[in-house]
Amino acid sequence: MENSEKLKNSKEVIAYLAERFPQCFISSGEAKPLKIGIFQDLAARLGEDPKVSKTLLRTALRQYTSSWRYLHGLKAGQSRVNLDGEACGELTQEHVDHAKGALKESKEKVFGARKDKPAAKKTKPKAKPQAKAQPKTQPDAQPAVQEEYQQADPATLVVAQNIRVLLGKSPVAATIKEITRDDVQVELKTGMSVRVKFEHLIL
Repeated sequence: MENSEKLKNSKEVIAYLAERFPQCFISSGEAKPLKIGIFQDLAARLGEDPKVSKTLLRTALRQYTSSWRYLHGLKAGQSRVNLDGEACGELTQEHVDHAKGALKESKEKVFGARKDKPAAKKTKPKAKPQAKAQPKTQPDAQPAVQEEYQQADPATLVVAQNIRVLLGKSPVAATIKEITRDDVQVELKTGMSVRVKFEHLIL
């Protein structure tokens, strides 16, 4: 591999780190807690690497550790890992609480801004009557079957939660695999993995 072209942004750096240190960094899914001071280890290991500048490395690392999938992965009892995936210190409750707070604040910022926007249009299944004419006593009677769906609150969603997804007209059971600022990756009962917008998730 002779390609030494410089990496241009944080996303490329994170993908490169996941390739170089797969036991430590991952490109998707719930991330592992990183060793404190891992930047120094990375700077030492990648010191001669022409692809990564220290400035971009620092920015990418900051973005990685403040991402929702990383904060979701900080749970009590978990060990931090070094570049080779070896355990090096358990997460303290203080760090877990800080991660929960940062995640909550970030979600509230994103979803609070969304709530100010006009509500998404409701999907109403249209029931078409059969050929038989139905006698109507009340002209303003309600439609026969009108199932109401309760939209899931994005701020309360967590990885591994069971949820229903509105695909077409019917809800489908699924499990949340990853949550980002813009959408959610879910795994359907069939095993298929799809990304959906928050408004398509229902309880």
